[in-house]
Amino acid sequence: MSIRYELIIYWSEEDDSFIVEVPELPGCMADGQTYQEAVNNVETVIHEWIDTAKALGRPIPSPKGRLMYA
Repeated sequence: MSIRYELIIYWSEEDDSFIVEVPELPGCMADGQTYQEAVNNVETVIHEWIDTAKALGRPIPSPKGRLMYA
């Protein structure tokens, strides 16, 4: 499955790691010591989030692409 959800990636001084959030999937986030590790980890978490939602019979949001924040 191709990942098409928007990712928000930032450095956290407090955690001393990169944090990746997936705004379209509530609570879906991961971290990593490097940028690439964080992205790889969130790809795994996205698959787990979707599998869990399917198992619970919950809706899975379609990727909307770029989100706009004000």
